[in-house]
Amino acid sequence: MSGLLEGKRILVTGVVTDASIAFHAARIAQEEGAEVVLTGFGRLSLIERIAGKLPEPAPVIELDVTDQGHVDTLADRVREHTDSLDGVVHSIAYGPPGAFSFLDGEWADVATSVQVSAYSLKALTVACLPLLEPRGGSVVGLTFDAAVAWPHYDWMGVAKAALESTSRYLARDLGERGVRCNLVAAGPLRSMAAKSIPGFSELAQVWDHRAPAGWDLTDPDPAARGVVALLSDFFPRTTGEIVHVDGGVHMMGA
Repeated sequence: MSGLLEGKRILVTGVVTDASIAFHAARIAQEEGAEVVLTGFGRLSLIERIAGKLPEPAPVIELDVTDQGHVDTLADRVREHTDSLDGVVHSIAYGPPGAFSFLDGEWADVATSVQVSAYSLKALTVACLPLLEPRGGSVVGLTFDAAVAWPHYDWMGVAKAALESTSRYLARDLGERGVRCNLVAAGPLRSMAAKSIPGFSELAQVWDHRAPAGWDLTDPDPAARGVVALLSDFFPRTTGEIVHVDGGVHMMGA
């Protein structure tokens, strides 16, 4: 029996640890038959060790989305490992400490948050278009539901709202070119990213009593499976969508 992504070639960004959604999306993608290439930022030797924990070791390409040189050369560097792509996973977000104080946050911090967390989805997708267009493909990003205001999330919440809007505009402009763009809105996880959010524990407590399907702060697998599903051919006419993988919290009232 063939896997859900049999024969597909997937670029996965944002793998930092083996506890991340990105890592588990890469793992499941491989288990479902895909060939995977990773990108990393910062300590590439560490990311290469993490890549070695996948079912099949995956090559790692350096990508700083704030470095235009990295973005401009991405397609050529991916071509060193595969001549086309069927899917791209955007798992990139960052907010400086000042971004987590809404009233006191300064523009420099806000601008960094929006560039890295939202604009990068457009930059990454456009950089990968030469590899995606021959056969079409699926771009899947990760968000944290920006339809409401969360405790402590502040300008990162605004950046995620910008990410969600960016995904819709990409879906609008790239649909005729055979490229779908969707997001998975994942519930909170105890991850490297969570450690940078002041008051994360208070935010995450919401899931203790409002997730009708339950939620495990230490389990990235459900969100990763949502990513892989959207990469597959089982959503051929779904684009501009946000799929919530959060135990159902997004639809609960008081």
